[in-house]
Amino acid sequence: MSYRVPFNKPSLAGSEMSYMAEAVRSNHISGNGQFTERCQALLEQLLLARRVLLTPSGTHALELMALLLDVGPGDEVIVPSFTFVSTANAFVLRGARPVFADIRPDTLNLDETRLERLITPRTKVIVVVHYAGVGCEMDAILEIARRHGVAVVEDNAHGLFGAYKGKPLGTFGSLAALSFHETKNITCGEGGALIINDPQYIERAEIIREKGTDRTRFFRGEVDKYTWIDIGSSYVLSDLLAAFLYAQLEAREEIQRKRQRIWEYYAEHLKDWAEAHGVRLPHVPPHCQQSYHMFYLLMPSLAERQALIAHLKARGILSVFHYHPLHLSAMGRRFGGRPGQCPVTEEVSDRLLRLPFYNSLTEEDQAYVVAAIKEFDRWA
Repeated sequence: MSYRVPFNKPSLAGSEMSYMAEAVRSNHISGNGQFTERCQALLEQLLLARRVLLTPSGTHALELMALLLDVGPGDEVIVPSFTFVSTANAFVLRGARPVFADIRPDTLNLDETRLERLITPRTKVIVVVHYAGVGCEMDAILEIARRHGVAVVEDNAHGLFGAYKGKPLGTFGSLAALSFHETKNITCGEGGALIINDPQYIERAEIIREKGTDRTRFFRGEVDKYTWIDIGSSYVLSDLLAAFLYAQLEAREEIQRKRQRIWEYYAEHLKDWAEAHGVRLPHVPPHCQQSYHMFYLLMPSLAERQALIAHLKARGILSVFHYHPLHLSAMGRRFGGRPGQCPVTEEVSDRLLRLPFYNSLTEEDQAYVVAAIKEFDRWA
């Protein structure tokens, strides 16, 4: 079905095509080419990170993270139930047991007030997810983790260029993952990155990412040949995609300005309607600088959420729900997930609706979306 206003539409930011042509002319379109190096260096500079390594996806960055942390059978990893499956799957692949955490009712981030009770002697990692690019309460989370000797890592798929108390998201945990999927602010279709904030992981990350070899050291001239020295896989992004990504990163300020305008238009034009109908709009605490990744409505009920989705679809507008609680999924139940375990997650999952949000979304189309929402009259 063709929509007048789709949920997402990938957009060119400027130099994507010329940079991809340049990569082809260089005769190097596999990984670790000139554009990979440019992207990594720019992200390190912008985030003040010790090392950034591009990966084929955010999922791959999470898997690389699990390998670096030596997660294995018998370990427990705390993850929010309200997240994408990759957040848990990366650690389950290594044999760990996910422990599902509930979320705060305001930011929809991991509830730090309920975190400590989930920690056991087997807890090895706490994974935080900065939902919608709004930072988790990192001061409290890091303090709890410090007391128990547990690593903290960040799934920052939504949060590039967001900040918590002035510090960039993705720079709090020892490791963090980024996503450059086509639905993200900055994209190359499929892609990701591992942010390394603890330098002890840098050398081994380069090895694991290159199929368990010291190939990266070889290319730097540090060894005269490379060989297999550790476990690993192919976690390298094609330089063709890195060329596309570099153009997007160069245009980051313009992209973020556009997305801020889109977010603020929704917030301004839906505020009174939402208050009148018991609908909640996104909450951004004053100490958080959001990334302007998405705009959502928390409807009063599942029935009204579904009715609004159908109402908008009939007008050529695609709106969507988001995560199904991981603890209630078929796989989550195998790890002990049960109804009522994460009540906020269960309620929010039923009621959340995401509105169209992409870099080229025009004010005219936004006005059409807002007008269609205000026409909706099915209320319990």
